[in-house]
Amino acid sequence: QARSALMVVEGSEPDGEAQVSDDEDPEDLEVFQPTNQWQELRPGQAVPAGSHVRLDLQTGKREAKLQDSPGEEAGGRQGMVNTESQTFTAQELKKALKHFKEAAVVPTDEEKEAAEALRAQFRPLEELKRDMEALGVMMETDFQIMSRLLQQFNSSAASLEERVSALQEMEYLVHQVDTAQDFVTIGGLQLVIGTLNSSVPVLQEHAALVLGSALSSNPVVQVESVEGGALQKLLLLLATEQPLPVKKKALFAMASLLRHFPFAQQRFLKLGGLQVLEALFLSPGGASLRVRAVTLLYDMIVEKELILQHGLDPVPDASYEARLQQYSQVSVLPQLAERGWCGLVPELLASPEHDVREKALRALLAMMPPCQELYRGDRALAAALSLLQEQYQGLAESERSFGDENGYFGELLGLVESMLGKLR
Repeated sequence: QARSALMVVEGSEPDGEAQVSDDEDPEDLEVFQPTNQWQELRPGQAVPAGSHVRLDLQTGKREAKLQDSPGEEAGGRQGMVNTESQTFTAQELKKALKHFKEAAVVPTDEEKEAAEALRAQFRPLEELKRDMEALGVMMETDFQIMSRLLQQFNSSAASLEERVSALQEMEYLVHQVDTAQDFVTIGGLQLVIGTLNSSVPVLQEHAALVLGSALSSNPVVQVESVEGGALQKLLLLLATEQPLPVKKKALFAMASLLRHFPFAQQRFLKLGGLQVLEALFLSPGGASLRVRAVTLLYDMIVEKELILQHGLDPVPDASYEARLQQYSQVSVLPQLAERGWCGLVPELLASPEHDVREKALRALLAMMPPCQELYRGDRALAAALSLLQEQYQGLAESERSFGDENGYFGELLGLVESMLGKLR
């Protein structure tokens, strides 16, 4: 037991191997001669296969001796030079080690053919490098692509299809914030704002789409757009006779311009934006525009409430107080009540589409402060909400039966019940 407490490794060297580093020549190797007694191993000594080896943890010394069992010793010599001998001489061990080190594996014909077939599937590295260099010369940056597209759009020889194609490619690029800011630098923003005045509807439509994509979550582009007159041009598109696709894209651009930009929201209200949206809402055949207009107003209302309740950014910047002041001056709700929107939005509840109803319910709840008294006396609104409550109770119960406790219809039911609760 005393010995086992000191020894943590006690075993035998594997067959056909000895402890030799790769940079040692077997001819120069000093070979340990084991006996039946434990002997200390000196650094660099090779141990014959089949020897018993142990390590003393207290001293760090390694010791070795012959195997106790003759059967084990004979089994450990398989593959060595003289398997009939009870022991191996140093010369026999050196020859065996040298043979192992010099031996080489000769591939078969099948292996050679497989290797050639594999190499044939790949191109030489130098050839790939040349191709990559050639591609690098021809590769364009986003900045260069946009510059080329602007030239294509402005070319007097460009066809309508080519100009539309240029706008479509621009729209794809300006989704990236940095690329959209480069777009401003090279004059692309002013180009698309000017194109909103085009007499060709398809150019107006795609220009508005490019503008809306560049504006999305990009304060730099928002400021430049307001200064470049984009707000007035978008309102003009919405207020005049235009094809439906043009007005849809103009509303998209307007929403992108106003989002998180209280200065633009103030300008929108001063320029008669609510009147323009009201005309869109009342226009025949513009059901999709109604929903978009109400959604835009709802976003403005909720954005202001959230900002005034919770503040702007976690770490206020130098413009923090100025922006809060601007939000406090955006008086959307009072003007909505003055313009009669309290009576317009409930019309959307008659839609057969659940998404439209959802947007109407959320807008009605947001407009409740100035509209509550009117809604309490509106029997038609109460009847419509009661019908929706009955319908969504059944749909929500069906959702729960499938294990969906917080499903979409349950959420709509909650909105309806919130409205009914505020009318009591």
